[in-house]
Formats: sequence, C-alpha cells, structure tokens
Amino acid sequence: MAELSLHALKKRYGPLDILHGLDLDVRDGEFIVLVGPSGCGKSTLLRMIAGLDTVTSGELRIGGKRANDIAPQKRNIAMVFQSYALFPHMSVRENILYGPKVRGDDPKRTEERLKKAADILNLGPYLDRKPAQLSGGQRQRVAMGRAIMREPDLFLFDEPLSNLDAQLRMQMRTEIKALHQTLGSTIVYVTHDQIEAMTMADRIVVMNAGRIEQVGAPLELYDRPANVFVAGFLGSPPMNLLPARRGADGRLAMPDGTALPLPAPDGGEFLVGVRPERFRRAETGGLPLRVGVVEPTGAETHVFGTIGETPVRVVLAERIAAQRGDLLPLAVSPEHCHLFEAASGRRVERALAA
Repeated sequence: MAELSLHALKKRYGPLDILHGLDLDVRDGEFIVLVGPSGCGKSTLLRMIAGLDTVTSGELRIGGKRANDIAPQKRNIAMVFQSYALFPHMSVRENILYGPKVRGDDPKRTEERLKKAADILNLGPYLDRKPAQLSGGQRQRVAMGRAIMREPDLFLFDEPLSNLDAQLRMQMRTEIKALHQTLGSTIVYVTHDQIEAMTMADRIVVMNAGRIEQVGAPLELYDRPANVFVAGFLGSPPMNLLPARRGADGRLAMPDGTALPLPAPDGGEFLVGVRPERFRRAETGGLPLRVGVVEPTGAETHVFGTIGETPVRVVLAERIAAQRGDLLPLAVSPEHCHLFEAASGRRVERALAA
C-alpha cells in the first residue's frame, strides 16, 4: 500500500495540452474515483500513474518516492482494464499465475496467494475453466485476481465495469468495494459512471477539460457542488438549473417573473440549482411546471416539463395523475436550493433563508 501525490502535473501531446497542472494527494489505503466526461483526461492521468504515459512536467510521487522516471514494472502497481486482457487459451488458474511464473516467484508462496485470491473473489469453482466459459463478471474477477497476485502498493482500475450489463455492474461494484475493505489497499478508479463514483469512493475527483473541478467525499460533492459543472455532472437525474436575477421585491425571479423562494444577493445573473427529488407538490401557488412527459417507475414518478422556458425534471415520491399540458404546482425549501453565478458558474456561499 502507498500514498500517491501529484504536484503541478501536466501532460502535453505536441501542441495540445491534455492535463493542466493537477494537484492531488491520495492517502494510504484510500479509494479515490476519478470521474468526468469523455476526453476530460482521467484515463490519461491513470496511465501516467501507471507509467504507460510520460509526465510532461510536474511531479508524481508514489509511496513518497518521485516516480516520474521509474519504469512501469518497477512501480509495484497493478492495473485492471475494462477489456479483462485474459489469455483465452489458458485456464483461470493459469491466467492468475502467469505473472508470478514469469517473475520466477516461489511456487509454494504463489499457491498460498492463489488460494487467498480465489477465496476473496469466489473463484475456487472456476479455476480450471477457460475465459470463454465464464460470464463477464467472472472474467473481471479473474482480472482482479491477477492484480491481487502482484501484492501491489497501488491498484489502478480503468473503467472495469463498462462492458457489463446493469445488474452485473451493481454486483461488481459491491465486490470491488468489499475487496478494498478486505485488502485495505490504495485504489485509484476511473469511471464515467457517477453512480459507481457515488457508491464506491472515499473521495471523488471530478475532472473537466484536463482540470480538477472539485475533490471531496461523495455526499459533500452532492450536497455542496463547487460550481455548475459539478452540480450538473453528479446526480441522476442531474440538478435543475433555473436562470434568475433580482426582482422588484428584492427576491430572485426567473425571466418570466416566476418568483423563487430566495433573497437576491448583489450581482446580476444567477442560476438556482434544485435537485429533482427536492421538489414537492404545492397545495397553492408555487412554481408552475407545465407537464411534458410523466414516467411512473413504481416507487417514484419522474415528470419532465418546463417552468417558463426552462426545462425541468422532477422526481416525486408518489404516484400522480397528470397529463401532458397540465400545470403542476411545485414547492422547494430554500435550504434545498443552490446558488451559482451565471457568468462564472461558481457557487455563491451565503445563507439561503426565505
């Protein structure tokens, strides 16, 4: 196990800057998840940590040692890819033992480690099968077993669940989290799936366009996003953003005059963020949602519509009988609203009292 430290880390391909001076400290034994849209640089960063891509400038330290110029095979890192990368002609046992065999590890010690890995990952009944005889989830467990055999200081996961169906992804999320708790290992995990990030991470690193937007515990980022990008990226469905400015009564109002339950700070244009599940039906008054589509899911009802000209999605913990074109009055408490500057997208920190 090892801590990981990035200081002013940059990556450039020719004239193109990919990573713009990243700073990040990962504690020993921590589970860190890198999230962001495609092309944000998260996989490039993972490859730099692994030594598969060079560092253009800045410093990368693993276990307190400068690792910029250390060869990949000497970093004591295990990497698990989304493609599994298993040898199809070898059994599960042979795939897991391939690395120790090539390194010339002690056979007795290797068998002990194999038994431990197979027990942790429930692979005992499948050791003599070929990869083609396994499900996707079982193949991913084999790939993790091969990584465990290295007894690495640092585990790196590059979107390992993206090839699995929804049910298997949910199962494997649980298994990877259990693996982390069993081994106490340091893990850096890359995904574009925010649900994976929210359910697995000790801390989430939200990336965008080669920069780190925010770092924090999952619920910290969910409850207090630093800017509009983080607010819109974390959460499923994503946060609604309602344009607003100071009204005649000193409160915030939308462009069509719809009043919002917040006092207006000094400044010009704002965005008021509201999570879909924070809305509730209003008895009278409220925000008039023009219903577009209603999606009953059983326990909840998802409603798509507009307030003024702004698209809004609402998640109600009840069943409703609403049709397209109906007006559905909504209420939201001030403490459940987030305020951002429209121009910069930055969070406005202030008391949201009614």
